[in-house]
Amino acid sequence: MKFRLPYLLSAVALVAFTGHTFAQESPKYDYTEAFKPFFYPQTGTETRSASGQPGHKYWQNSADYQLNVSLNDVSNELTGSAEITYTNNSPDQLSFLWLQLDQNLFSKDSRGNAVIPISGSRNGAKGEVFDGGYKIKSVKYNGKDVKYTVTDTRMQIDLPNDLKANGGVAKLKIEYSFLSPKYGSDRMGVEDTKNGKIFTLAQWYPRMCVYDDVMGWNTLPYLGASEFYLEYGTLSANITVPANHYVVASGELLNEKEVYSKEEISRWNTAKNSEKTVMIHPESELGKNNKSGTKTWKFKIEKARDFAWASSAAFIIDAARINLPSGKKSLAISAYPVESAGEKAWGRSTEYTKASIEHYSQKWFEYPYPAATNVAGNEGGMEYPGIVFCHRNSKGDDLWGVTDHEFGHTWFPMIVGSNERVFAWMDEGFNTFINELSTEAFNKGEYYHKQDIGKMGPFVQSDNFEQVMVGPDNMKERSIGVLAYFKPGLGLGILRENILGPEKFDKAFRTYVHRWAFKHPTPWDFFHTMENVSGEELNWFWRGWFMNKWKVDQAVKAVKPVNGDYKNGAQITVENIGQLPMPTTVLVTFKDGTTQTAKLPVEVWKRNTEWTFQIDSTKEVTNVKLDPQSIVPDINPKNNIWPAK
Repeated sequence: MKFRLPYLLSAVALVAFTGHTFAQESPKYDYTEAFKPFFYPQTGTETRSASGQPGHKYWQNSADYQLNVSLNDVSNELTGSAEITYTNNSPDQLSFLWLQLDQNLFSKDSRGNAVIPISGSRNGAKGEVFDGGYKIKSVKYNGKDVKYTVTDTRMQIDLPNDLKANGGVAKLKIEYSFLSPKYGSDRMGVEDTKNGKIFTLAQWYPRMCVYDDVMGWNTLPYLGASEFYLEYGTLSANITVPANHYVVASGELLNEKEVYSKEEISRWNTAKNSEKTVMIHPESELGKNNKSGTKTWKFKIEKARDFAWASSAAFIIDAARINLPSGKKSLAISAYPVESAGEKAWGRSTEYTKASIEHYSQKWFEYPYPAATNVAGNEGGMEYPGIVFCHRNSKGDDLWGVTDHEFGHTWFPMIVGSNERVFAWMDEGFNTFINELSTEAFNKGEYYHKQDIGKMGPFVQSDNFEQVMVGPDNMKERSIGVLAYFKPGLGLGILRENILGPEKFDKAFRTYVHRWAFKHPTPWDFFHTMENVSGEELNWFWRGWFMNKWKVDQAVKAVKPVNGDYKNGAQITVENIGQLPMPTTVLVTFKDGTTQTAKLPVEVWKRNTEWTFQIDSTKEVTNVKLDPQSIVPDINPKNNIWPAK
């Protein structure tokens, strides 16, 4: 999901905004606390190795879906059925099943509505009054009616007999309907355009809750801010819409000859072999399809945890080929209204999509789906397997940014399936980090602006924010942009550039993605992997940056000539004042303008609060500066320089 972050402001504005944050005295550095042992809550198990990889008896359950749905574009009502084949691969027998009914967020008496403040929120339906939530017509288990209980956004189904462990299969069929909100918590909705409504549909069918080896059933309610935790499987959908609509969706279109004209199919075939964007349904043909009745579009996606789709008579559609490292091909597709067209806006959407997918496939893990579709709707930005929704008014660098961000989510959490509801930073933060690298790579840095991280310390480490690990439902809404996106993304950048180095970091991070592709990692699996692959002790960093609100504050304490004469060299004393240590880079400038750099590993802070080292030189020292490249967010940059200014 895209969040309009405060860091889009200038670094100067950020510092000004938080200038009084640290007027109070912060706790001093305690090296025994920073590096104390026993960071990890448990050793390896049969399901999760202490090395950070899945254990030799790792298991996870699966859920396959056959979805049938009809759209009434006048009433905005969806009527459908979900046939679910659920496989219990756990070692436990299950006497009941839990499902998520996310549309119930929009019920008047939902818990999500209850926590929206009077001042408003991006979550919920923005005050729209309508009969929201699921209307459940029937629930069947193995073909027979079964007892079920709905509690807010969850459904519990009591089974007549326990579902067997180690491969037991349950077959559910749920018939339902609901009215779509016009603004669905910035994740779905209905947008009016001059050529008709755009429907962006998500969280539109009952979805299995995850049963795992960490929590058992994961049944936290959907409150709007936190996202999702879902099982993998194969999802097939038959989507019936007005005959003049065009549908784009997760996965592969199975019946193109039934829904497209011969000319449109020819254009698709051209696009599949084209590096440049090819028009499939151009602006000139809008409104010419006046067929009445309905049309059914059929899609299928494999190794996926969700399915979303969009439908409209207003869509311009274009596409181009995506080249993958293995030699396989995928297809970049864009669907948008005429109001969003133009080379300064959505006319470049497919170019952006193609570049984003190709970069991440080369850098981290190959894109697994047959198509990647970008849809212009009323969402700020939202991601699903094979399809994303971005705002119809986005253009230029904003459209690149939101497109790249949402498709970056293919890797986190669509491929690496972490628990977004609890650990938003494991998808939003990771994605924010990889977006920085992809933006630098795109079109020779067309939209890239290097961040001055050194100036961000007072803002990102403000006492006004909670800890990263508290989770999105447990922090102020205004904190989510910083704690789920910016701070963890910035932290990974610091880990890459200042602590491990790009080569070691990239190897470890890539290993994490490959180990946990289409599986369910926890933060500890990530931490273990990064340490085991890099070979470095990092518990001090995880403890300070993610678990606590520790601050970085290093200083130049003293500079003295050896034996009173710089001809004998200089002794420099630096100190670690803040609770969070860091490797320390020291730039020494001499009277003749030459410089020398000293790098101190983080280990100097394992039993010291200050450290003195010697520069071997015969020249007078005129200036000493910490972090000369401004890649460490120090809360007090004034004490980083000698002589003090």
